[in-house]
Amino acid sequence: MIRDGYVARWLGRDFEAAPGADGEIRLYAPEPTDGFEELRPGRFRRIVPASEVEELRYVRTTCRWRGERFVIVGEHETWVRVEYAGGRAPVAESLGLDRVDQGIWQAWAPGAEIEDVREEFV
Repeated sequence: MIRDGYVARWLGRDFEAAPGADGEIRLYAPEPTDGFEELRPGRFRRIVPASEVEELRYVRTTCRWRGERFVIVGEHETWVRVEYAGGRAPVAESLGLDRVDQGIWQAWAPGAEIEDVREEFV
């Protein structure tokens, strides 16, 4: 599973989360959970005060491809969308990556070539 976003620990359990400017945290669950409202099939939400959240962290999934570090930003079938995390334009160019914005380089990589997949909390 590729995760890229906030994770909140509430009542000893981790939930996908979205902090609000109003001092509340929106928690999301993929299955029916006590006190959560169904937004659509497979998506349930509960809004809690930030003071009730034990921990709020940002998680992203990283990997190694062609010897360099990348952040996984998407996937489709057997392909993985990766974003170069090395910060060196000459390396990104030598890897044949697409420049999608200033300093941002991405590519579609065959999933079989992806190594060292791990979650990082930032």
